[in-house]
Amino acid sequence: MMYLSQLLGEPVVDQQQVRVGRIIDIFVLAAQVGQSDAVYPSALLVDVEDKQPERIAPVALERKDGQWQLRASHKQFAQSLPPSQEEEIRLAQEVLDKQIIDLEHKKTVRVNDLCFSDSWQILGVDKSPLGLVRRLAPAWLSHAINQPTTTTLVPWEDIELIHSSTRHRDDPEHPTSESQIIQQQAVPPAPGSFTGHLSELHPADIATIVHQITVEQGTRLIERLDNETAAATMEEIATERQAQILENLAPERAVAILHDMSPDELADLLGQLPEDRQQELLRQLKPEESEDVQDLLEYASDTAGGLMTTDYIVLNQTRTIQQALEAVRLNIIKNDVRIAYLYCVEDETQDECQPLGVVSIWDLIVAQPTQLLQEIMETNLISVQPDTDPRTVAETLAKYNLLAVPVVGETGIIEGVITVDDALDVLLPVERRRKPIRMY
Repeated sequence: MMYLSQLLGEPVVDQQQVRVGRIIDIFVLAAQVGQSDAVYPSALLVDVEDKQPERIAPVALERKDGQWQLRASHKQFAQSLPPSQEEEIRLAQEVLDKQIIDLEHKKTVRVNDLCFSDSWQILGVDKSPLGLVRRLAPAWLSHAINQPTTTTLVPWEDIELIHSSTRHRDDPEHPTSESQIIQQQAVPPAPGSFTGHLSELHPADIATIVHQITVEQGTRLIERLDNETAAATMEEIATERQAQILENLAPERAVAILHDMSPDELADLLGQLPEDRQQELLRQLKPEESEDVQDLLEYASDTAGGLMTTDYIVLNQTRTIQQALEAVRLNIIKNDVRIAYLYCVEDETQDECQPLGVVSIWDLIVAQPTQLLQEIMETNLISVQPDTDPRTVAETLAKYNLLAVPVVGETGIIEGVITVDDALDVLLPVERRRKPIRMY
């Protein structure tokens, strides 16, 4: 077993035991970060005296008498590997001492060292304090602490980098400064460009990771998610951090993500922004989306109106169960509206409807396809008013064991729905709430 900290600075000698350079970094293809298949370095970077650093293949070296010796002649060594045509990561410069994401434990960890097998397979990263000790200890002592415990070695397939990788195509031999890395990372990565399994985590877990890193790093992470996952993740992030990330996103990407967010979450987010920025983003949304969000922004955040969403479904009470199920299915496919209840009205084509009853999705599933909604709907409708305080809303949901409650105005018109997850937010301690008071 070998460690990056022990390989860096190691001398490389030729077949006559004459020193030709030292190892200064190790490359790995960016596409192989987090892969479950065996991953090996694409090249070693060797600092050659009085010459530019050279790229060589790990197989070009063998360990002899405690030194790394070239298997071929020095002349052949001079004919180094050409720059890779694929994106690469420099382990010493871009991974060591940086934060990465431990996918298994769903959190960020610091890379104190990287571990290789004797055949150069990358096994994982050492997050333990021993990784630091190994780098600071004398050589004779560091070899005595070569075996990390299984709980401190994060397998290579379970990691994801936080910073986007940097392409080393034009001049891969020269070390890249930190400022150059940051400058090259100014170009946003492609959506869905994660090589590992981060996008497979629950959005709430990704949001937790976003809160563990800087705003800039969080922005880079969000940029690399597809729009749907990015939107779901943004909905789980504290509203203040949402606004900071939104300001760092490219305008067109920000709008694409906002488009996939639910109206209530979008209203909470835009409510954190200055008025001019808020209006700028609203103008870029579809007219119906913008109208829904502007309506929600009119309500104070400490009322039922401030908690509600306009993502709900109303249907004529004379619809059959089969028609209702098809309408629910289409709303999920087209609008991603996932409901616990649908509300029965006299005329669903009207913009303003008075709910006559409610049907749970469970009752809908078990009812006969030819039955009418009015035959199975519950007419004793539990509702709250727009100015009801959030705690009363939460208590109402708990009292009647509901997953959602409609918000009905004085005229009896349904204005929105409050789901149990949004109502629960007000019961949490202030420091754990996701939604602070909006700015106006």
